[in-house]
Amino acid sequence: MSIRSDQIISNQRAEASFLSSFKSRFEATIRRSTDFLIGEQIEGNYWVGELMVDSTLVSDTICYHHWNGKVDDVWQRKGINHILSMQLPDGGWNIYYGGPPEVNATIKAYLALKLAGVPETDKRMLRAREVALNLGGIPRMNTFSKLYLALLGLFPWKYVPTIPCEVILIGKWFHVNFHEMSNWTRSMLVPLSIINHHRPTRQLKNPITLDELYPEGFNERDLELRRDPKRFTWRNFFIHLDRLHKFAELFARKGWHPFRKRALRRSEEWMLERFEGSSGLAAIFPAMLNSLIALKALGYADDHPQVIRAEKELKNLEHETETSVRIEPCLSPVWDTAITCICLREAGLPEDHPALVDATEWLIRKEIRFRGDWYYKNPVDVEPSGWVFEHHNKWNPDVDDTAMVLLALRLTKTSDPKKRDECFSRGLKWLLTFQCRDGGWAAFDKDCTRSIMEKVPFADHNAMLDPECADITARILELLGYEGFSIEHPQVVKAIDYLKSQQEPDGSWYGRWGVNYVYGTWQVLRGLHAIGVSPDEPFLQRARVWLESVQNADGGWGERCNTYDDPVFKGQGPSTPSQTAWAVMGLCVFGAPHSASLMRGIEHLNDTQNEDGSWTELETTGTGFPKVFYLKYDMYRNTWPLLALASYQKLLKQA
Repeated sequence: MSIRSDQIISNQRAEASFLSSFKSRFEATIRRSTDFLIGEQIEGNYWVGELMVDSTLVSDTICYHHWNGKVDDVWQRKGINHILSMQLPDGGWNIYYGGPPEVNATIKAYLALKLAGVPETDKRMLRAREVALNLGGIPRMNTFSKLYLALLGLFPWKYVPTIPCEVILIGKWFHVNFHEMSNWTRSMLVPLSIINHHRPTRQLKNPITLDELYPEGFNERDLELRRDPKRFTWRNFFIHLDRLHKFAELFARKGWHPFRKRALRRSEEWMLERFEGSSGLAAIFPAMLNSLIALKALGYADDHPQVIRAEKELKNLEHETETSVRIEPCLSPVWDTAITCICLREAGLPEDHPALVDATEWLIRKEIRFRGDWYYKNPVDVEPSGWVFEHHNKWNPDVDDTAMVLLALRLTKTSDPKKRDECFSRGLKWLLTFQCRDGGWAAFDKDCTRSIMEKVPFADHNAMLDPECADITARILELLGYEGFSIEHPQVVKAIDYLKSQQEPDGSWYGRWGVNYVYGTWQVLRGLHAIGVSPDEPFLQRARVWLESVQNADGGWGERCNTYDDPVFKGQGPSTPSQTAWAVMGLCVFGAPHSASLMRGIEHLNDTQNEDGSWTELETTGTGFPKVFYLKYDMYRNTWPLLALASYQKLLKQA
């Protein structure tokens, strides 16, 4: 045998040995991860991880307690500890891990500290004040923040954009109407419109001012709504309309407005009606807190059952320790449970494993058989179905959670297969009716995309609309592909065309509900692969090249929320378990298990797993409202890596 032949055989043996060791390592990683997740199941039914957010929720709650006149000093001290623990070295507060200081978060934190008695001369306050002024101070806060200041007598109501409650009376006959706003905006604005009418400013027991947070002193010209430079724009139109609303408010508070009593009554009824079957209004913190303030503005006594109930639901979002308290914006049991079921099943856990059977039956019990607010935008003859993010929120089943639950239900067993199949069929039919005109799917509503709504003065929370997006659309295609839908199916054709239209020039896709282009690109690649689009298509190869181009030197992937402000940062950031997992799953689509980039990604997940089978993740990788509010899903660091490893294992078997 020649020396060359010996070398070839030696290299082949070395490669085989390496691949065997490599396979053994990631299979051990899968086992540890599987065992860890099984151990995290709650009450033998479901999984839920904490949603970690910025400091603003605790700041808002402290402000509310002072407005309400009932301050628990022990609780407040814990809240202040939490706020101070999140202060940046420069003195400000950010809205995502590793991000720069943000004006609303910084001023809210400063206000909470001042209300709690921290002196203005405290070094932490002096640093915070300097940052707040550099960011533009109070004049640069958004509408909702200014409204909270007005409740405490710290901002003039006449400069808070008017939220007229008559908007709830406007039907589909008018282009700009109540149901053209996003689901979450409606739930926030209805109680705010009640507050806007009553203007229930309350005198603080220990009066303070925030005059020091106006960069050029308190000057009313800085408080006016900023107009567009062009004379004739929709924004300028709505600013003029806001002045008209303010004039009408003078008459409304005297009882001279022809529609105000009716609108107030309808707003109150709408709010109370949606308390039923929900963990608070829309089961999200802003709407829940706003509704509690609205109840009190309407004159509900502190011991009224609805007030007690609203306070209890808010309390359920708190995590209180001996030294600190933090607050979640909502709870995510349905979402977390569905993802975990998928991960465990794909990782090889038997479909009849007790943990999966119990979780599946729990998910089936969570189906919403009620015709909720979705019907206004989607008035079709379909049997009501769907799932929500939270424990209870019957008015607002959403498309993304429903798709994820259906992806889970198809993989697991129950004690009643017929019931599961009927539930799945019902959910799928319901889901398919939400396809928008351009072929995509949105989160809650159908065709909620009238851009004129973003021009109203109180739309500065960047969430007035619920546009269709690539990540949700691709997830639905993934589900349809697994269910055997043809690539020629009319709805599939429209969806694929939509996704092609949304691709960025560099090959990536924007991620609406996860950070950001790594999330969007992974989900589109996975969805199109499942539905049968060839990975050899040039537009998908561009996506592959982009994903590989943003891989970090350590083999992982990472991306920060600053990509929503400026796409120049896309694909850049410290490696995280969740984003590495997304990229790995995206590359698995191309069927090359031994590619360098894919193997380095797997090695990164292997190397960064903790001994107990978990991963550690500090970065914020979830999106609430781009540029405004972000979420750190604590389950993501453990579920997505397991699914990525399972996907890679399946790819190896197919190779």
